[in-house]
Amino acid sequence: MPTAVVAPPGPLAPHRVLYLHGGGYLVGSSASHRPLLAGLAHATGSAVLAPHYRLAPEHPFPAALDDAYAAWAALRAAGIPARHIAVAGDSAGGGLTMSLLLRLRATGEDLPGSIGLISPWLDLSCTADALTRNVASDAMLDPSWLPDAVTDYAGPHTGAPELLPLDADLAGLPPLHVVAGADEILVDDADTLVERARAAGTPVTYERAPGMWHAFPTLAGLLAEADASLRTLGLALRADCLR
Repeated sequence: MPTAVVAPPGPLAPHRVLYLHGGGYLVGSSASHRPLLAGLAHATGSAVLAPHYRLAPEHPFPAALDDAYAAWAALRAAGIPARHIAVAGDSAGGGLTMSLLLRLRATGEDLPGSIGLISPWLDLSCTADALTRNVASDAMLDPSWLPDAVTDYAGPHTGAPELLPLDADLAGLPPLHVVAGADEILVDDADTLVERARAAGTPVTYERAPGMWHAFPTLAGLLAEADASLRTLGLALRADCLR
């Protein structure tokens, strides 16, 4: 699995971060997310690994999930305990993170030590109220793009359990650390996940940043709010994995 590894200078903490980039399952790479990866590496004090998972439409579901699982398996095979691995992602990468978590639980494997979700895209039905409520305030994402992305990625598999994290049993999961912009079109996905996870007894932190748009931490190095969110998220992932 081709993988970009971004690490801060000096000795690394013993945990690792597996990062799944966003881009609607169609675009994006470690290059598009390099500032975010660097910010997260500094905040966690360890290496952030971003696999180049296969993209739709050439490689529809479950290709991306299979690749994310292969990256996870490679870390485990390298001797890293599951509790010392954090899995994180933004937008579609946040959805992919939850899909991976559900697959690991379904197969009876040890779960990650921590989960980070930045503006996660979790509801592929594209019916959330925020898609219209925040269309004029989201500077990053146009909702008209989403249905085609769903068709290209999920195709006939939209009912697969791994693509329905908001309908899953969210009890017994690792701590979830969620970041979303209050003015983004996918904020309802984050709101719903946080509400249901808390009701299920899963530890959750939630930064619902006022005035911010979709996946604003991708602007690390250019936006103070992005840098601050990544620091907070990285420290939370580190604390969970080193507990």
